[in-house]
Amino acid sequence: MEFFHRIEAALAAFASFVWGTPLLVLLVGGGLYLLLYSRLKPYRHMGHAVAILRGRYDDQRDPGQISHSRALSTALSGTLGLGNISGVAIAIAVGGPGAIFWMWITAIVGVATKFYTASLAVMFRGKDSAGELQGGPMYVIREGLGKRWMPLAVLFCVAGLCGNLPVFQANQTVQLLRESFAVPMGLVGEGGSLGFDFIVGCLIAAATAIVIIGRIQRISALAIRLVPGMVLFYLGIAVYVIATHFEQVPAAFALIFTDAFTGAAVAGGALGHVIKTGVSRGAFSNEAGIGTESMAHGAAKTREPIREGVVAMIGPVVDTLIVCTCTALLIILTGVWQGGAEVQGITMTATAFEQVFPGVGRWLLLFMVVPLAFTTIVANWYYSGKCLSFLAGAHTQKYYTPVYIALVVIGAVASMDAVNNIIIGMYAIMAIPTMVSTLMLAPKVNAAAHDYFTAQAHESQPEASKTA
Repeated sequence: MEFFHRIEAALAAFASFVWGTPLLVLLVGGGLYLLLYSRLKPYRHMGHAVAILRGRYDDQRDPGQISHSRALSTALSGTLGLGNISGVAIAIAVGGPGAIFWMWITAIVGVATKFYTASLAVMFRGKDSAGELQGGPMYVIREGLGKRWMPLAVLFCVAGLCGNLPVFQANQTVQLLRESFAVPMGLVGEGGSLGFDFIVGCLIAAATAIVIIGRIQRISALAIRLVPGMVLFYLGIAVYVIATHFEQVPAAFALIFTDAFTGAAVAGGALGHVIKTGVSRGAFSNEAGIGTESMAHGAAKTREPIREGVVAMIGPVVDTLIVCTCTALLIILTGVWQGGAEVQGITMTATAFEQVFPGVGRWLLLFMVVPLAFTTIVANWYYSGKCLSFLAGAHTQKYYTPVYIALVVIGAVASMDAVNNIIIGMYAIMAIPTMVSTLMLAPKVNAAAHDYFTAQAHESQPEASKTA
């Protein structure tokens, strides 16, 4: 037991070290630089993003594997999930309500970051060892920066292979199923059951295997069916909570803003700790600057890199500014964040749901979380598999899939603290090559954006003005 405690302590120290000030400057400072460097031009084209998602610019003859809407749904399926539910609860428990403000900051600058990273993922697509066209930070580095920068590509893939493991999603899904279903039904005691966790983990693993056999096409088809409906369902719950606690809403927002700059965290953290918690959790939630979502956007059927960059901008808005805010308000308005150390992770959000909807709250959360967590698990297989294929060849993916399925089961019975620190730490490592390559290649995106938006403006002019 002492050995495992030491391992957990070492992993916690690792996560804290890599999420230090240099990385915060790279992610937030780099995103702010891209925001200013773009002169806010991408932010002015959200309406164009909606037109693209509606299929107006789809062409089946374009290179790529999936449509723009499926690329965004796949990217969101990798970000929407327990990071928005459990991750927000962890952020508040560790960093206080003020951590939410810094999550918002990562989303606002993340819009610009995603515009650049997704544009580059299409602009610098490359072929894997099987000759199939692929996108992602590793191909951006290889095709855009050249072979002398290959160590950065390798670093991204090694971290991506570890950071996209299914252990966190499996762990928190099983915890929610146990506490919302098994314990109330008397199937297991309050202390939990290793047998229950193992069986549920096996069932999730089996379902994962069925979906990933169809690769990115089946994953995207599942995502586009589940993700929009679950987001609307969660928004409906949030609207109800806000309506029933309307008088407390201004105070909740005031608490988020004041705590963001006072550092009065639950754990007694200083301001720097609150910022670190919010930024790391925001990055874990919306993945702006991390690079995983670029692998999904890089699979889009398009010849226009900027078109996919515009679509990618919607990700942080939906993921963090909308869904994470809903979770934060639910937790703050119900007061469960003050429940002490014994209420943490997904349990905190489940407690808030039960308080608002007595008797059925945990079931409602279960209805939303399980599908989103499942889509994240299958999306992470795609991401980690692409990282392995880049490192060792496309043929290795068939050997990796059984290992990934086994890790779903292992995650179901693992310690949450250890799991959480591994994933968070690897996400930090992934951000280094992604942000460095993005900042270096940003001028190419700006040049392409100027041409693209100029052409779009010309096309949108009335015919008479064109011929005048």
